[in-house]
Amino acid sequence: MKKTYKIEVDCANCANKMEQAAKNTAGVKDCVVNFMTLKMKVEFEDGADVDAVMQQVLKECKKVEDDCEIFL
Repeated sequence: MKKTYKIEVDCANCANKMEQAAKNTAGVKDCVVNFMTLKMKVEFEDGADVDAVMQQVLKECKKVEDDCEIFL
C-alpha cells in the first residue's frame, strides 16, 4: 500500500534526512520525500499497521530534524 502525506520541513537536506529515517523504519518498504511539493510518499510492507508505522516514522524523523512535521 502507498500513501502520501503533507510535510513541513525547512530545507532540502533536512528532507533528505527525513527520507532516510523513514526508509529505515520497520514496516516501510520505500519512501520518497519531495522538498519542492512538501510531500512524503510512503510504501508500506504487506500487513503493516499503517498508523503505527507512521507514528514511528514521525518519531524517527524528529530525531534527525526536530522541527519537521508530518501531517498524519
